[in-house]
Amino acid sequence: MKTLALHLYRALVTGAGRGIGREIVRLLLSSGASVVAVSRTQANLDSLKNEFINFPLEIVCVDLSKWNETETALKPYSHSIDLLVNNAAYAHCIPLEEITEEHMDIHWNLNVKAAVNVTRLVSNGMKERRYGAIVNNSSIAGLIGVANHLAYGASKAALDMVTKVTALELGHYNIRVNSVNPTVTWTEMAMAGWSDKVKRDTMMEKIPLKRFAEPIEVAQTIVYLLSDRASMLNGIMLPIDGGQSNTSCPI
Repeated sequence: MKTLALHLYRALVTGAGRGIGREIVRLLLSSGASVVAVSRTQANLDSLKNEFINFPLEIVCVDLSKWNETETALKPYSHSIDLLVNNAAYAHCIPLEEITEEHMDIHWNLNVKAAVNVTRLVSNGMKERRYGAIVNNSSIAGLIGVANHLAYGASKAALDMVTKVTALELGHYNIRVNSVNPTVTWTEMAMAGWSDKVKRDTMMEKIPLKRFAEPIEVAQTIVYLLSDRASMLNGIMLPIDGGQSNTSCPI
């Protein structure tokens, strides 16, 4: 795979311990960027650090749903980040009648508030240097209705609005903000959530390419949006969905 030249940049990636986040870290490091990897699971971070022991990788363990703890943990990096990926997320998909206040709060705190908080923290340094690129990892569920995804879909739709507003507010500082909106992506979490063959096949039928996305496909798109090759892209929601969002089929 041909990598992008990111040697002069320092990136911060949340949800970096596994899945899509881990692939993003791999691509950024292979493209020459230095990376601050953030996760709430120390074991995942230790594994990542061991995998890239000779690379410019720093790790930070913090629960991003905790506003003040996040600010304390990321303050040492807040003025040195050029590239940000808000990738950390929570997903537990249940029908309306089973939703509780706690269920809504967990989705909102991690999928929306955490992204706002981290963006707020690192964008000040970007403003000073008048350069930055931010990508929010949203979801196709933020663009189209998906049954049993009320809390998750609502939080991702809110994240897309975060993208739109911050793109407007930060654009005149030469800071670009974009979202990617993947369909089901074949991570460990997705394998558990879509293990039922009937459920999985029904969802795949909604996707013209008849398959789910791979983590590397999402990561490659995110790293492209971070790079100067995407220098005129700002405030967009980019589906990575095999054409799913173009279908008129009920979900």
